[in-house]
Amino acid sequence: MRNRLTKEGKAMSEERKDIYQRVTDSIIAELEKGVRPWLKPWNADHAAGRITRPLRANGIPYRGINVLMLWAAATERGYTAPLWLTYKQAQELGAQVRKGEKGSLVVYANTITRTEQDDVTGEDLEREIPFTKGYTVFNAEQVDGLPAHFYAVQQPALDPVARIARVETFFAFVGADIREGGNQAFYNMAEDRVQMPPFVAFKEPEAYYATLAHELGFIASVLLASAPAAGRA
Repeated sequence: MRNRLTKEGKAMSEERKDIYQRVTDSIIAELEKGVRPWLKPWNADHAAGRITRPLRANGIPYRGINVLMLWAAATERGYTAPLWLTYKQAQELGAQVRKGEKGSLVVYANTITRTEQDDVTGEDLEREIPFTKGYTVFNAEQVDGLPAHFYAVQQPALDPVARIARVETFFAFVGADIREGGNQAFYNMAEDRVQMPPFVAFKEPEAYYATLAHELGFIASVLLASAPAAGRA
């Protein structure tokens, strides 16, 4: 009995190591995407009610490392909906994850109780064995056909008079793919888009536009770097 339980314990230990490595790899991958930490003229407090902890399909908030991992995924991909669910949960709700969508890793840790017989006394002993499992979830914005409450309600970012019309017109003329959500500003070269925090997160409109112009500058630098040199055949 003891040998069998020892083998099970080793198997669970190896599975935990694999999960930890997957979590580590996921975090490193986010860092390698080139999100640049620099002076932030915005504050999440200015977007109170817009940024929330990631939630399970039943509305219960995620905890621990899962919060950081799902926040990172939402920021990188521009999701605003806080709800996440598994492929099976989506199907049970009559919905469908869109083809080609990439899920995000979350981890589940718990213990199981095993009963084994002591070799000396012959008594039954209960032993708790910790285990960790990883599984994949999708943001509600990756799923079609969910009940309405699963999707983020679009609210006006700020009183329209607070935006500067002529500047809005200028940035619209640029034609860049600009998305709002999360708490970081960066240019995603792989998807050729700019990710911005919500407008309401900024202390003043000018700070938003200055940050947006800064990120759009990276698009210009990429275009210049890829263009042929002047006079070159």
